[in-house]
Amino acid sequence: MTEQSPPTSEASTGQLITTAMQDISTLIRDEMQLAKQDLADTGKRVGVGAGLFGAAGILALYGLGALIATIILAISEGLEPWIAAAIVTVVLFIAAGIAALVGKGRVSNVGEAPQERVASLKADINTARHGSEGDHA
Repeated sequence: MTEQSPPTSEASTGQLITTAMQDISTLIRDEMQLAKQDLADTGKRVGVGAGLFGAAGILALYGLGALIATIILAISEGLEPWIAAAIVTVVLFIAAGIAALVGKGRVSNVGEAPQERVASLKADINTARHGSEGDHA
């Protein structure tokens, strides 16, 4: 004879409660796994965005150095050398601006999935508690 759970219409209250608790336990475990995955994905997106912000800061620092070199060349040499330095300065600041915008876009696109998972998990636990309290009453 194979052990199968009886149909719910023939199952005892104890069997139904055991089955429900197993289902709730599985549901909670699955929700926790999904929450972990959501947090890992969110961390990766934030890391990439923060890296791009860092790149923007470095490029801006190089742009400031090029701007200072441009001012020095403008004062000491005249027009030709400082025009070249000014072009480099503008290009560096444009690159820094692009990196900052892309980094901001990456960080602002981080979803709220972990909070949704936590709310779903709390609802599952609340349902389990109210269901088990109602059985004892």
